[in-house]
Amino acid sequence: MASTTRWSGVFPAITTQMTRSGAVDPDATAFHADALIVSGISGLVFLGSLGENQSLDGTEKRELLLRMVKAVGGRVPVLSGVAESSVGEAVRLVRDAERIGVDGFMLMPPMVYRSPDPRESLHHFNSVARATGCPIMIYNNPISYGHDLTPELMARLGERPNFVAIKESSGNTRRLTDLRRVCGDRFSLFTGVDDLVLESAVLGIDGWVAGSGIAFPTENQQFWDLTRAGRWDEARELYRWFTPLLHLDVHPKFVQYIKLAVQEVGLGTEWVRAPRLPLTGPERRSVLRIIHEGMANRPKLGAMPGGRAKRSSGGSGSRPCRR
Repeated sequence: MASTTRWSGVFPAITTQMTRSGAVDPDATAFHADALIVSGISGLVFLGSLGENQSLDGTEKRELLLRMVKAVGGRVPVLSGVAESSVGEAVRLVRDAERIGVDGFMLMPPMVYRSPDPRESLHHFNSVARATGCPIMIYNNPISYGHDLTPELMARLGERPNFVAIKESSGNTRRLTDLRRVCGDRFSLFTGVDDLVLESAVLGIDGWVAGSGIAFPTENQQFWDLTRAGRWDEARELYRWFTPLLHLDVHPKFVQYIKLAVQEVGLGTEWVRAPRLPLTGPERRSVLRIIHEGMANRPKLGAMPGGRAKRSSGGSGSRPCRR
């Protein structure tokens, strides 16, 4: 039986803001989170890949989550990415994060192990899920992480009630239809590929774990609202403006690219933690050109009838984690 939690809408994967020296800057991260909440998002994902999860140590992760739970103050659900290299480390993190007060998790595969068989993948995900009462979004990204959770494997994971959503990032939109065919409405389906979001919306997703749009939160939310309202002509027009920026999300240096965009619009800084380094030379100039052209050509946004779409459940006051 599935959990009663049903996530939907825009759940941005926020960056972990840092100082020039590479120290975590929780105040700057909270500032950006507040701007995203004001735009009308339905949830926030901290410590995802864009949040440089694996570059932070365990103490830093727990301290950041504690600060962000307090800063968000129950306005939207707070999810933590879980990208630990072993099952034991992932179990310890979700238990600690549940005590801190997060509302759920986005669970990635063990990042250093790229050749599992299906039995090992199922063991990892089910072991972590057993360690918490919080709802979990399963993250499938075989291109980047070497694990492919097929629709048939997802159906087996669906036997565990606190798996409530899937972030589908295979880059193959056929998967969305196959997931609906095999799993029905068991999971909320989210796309995690920015420059496939319109195509995914047509196929019937429930939500979007947005990347590049964290630098353009108003336009990002307006685009999503247009798809919910079935205003496809307007959505396509906005998408054409947005697409060069959305392409920044699917490059190996997506963290540097998106942090640079966040800096240019005044919502944060570009500083990253080594082994990542800030962009330089022709690459930096090329990315800045895309960002600045997007800023210069920002469309005039019209009003949405009836105001913003209703936010998803599982936010302030619900605390679905507690057993």
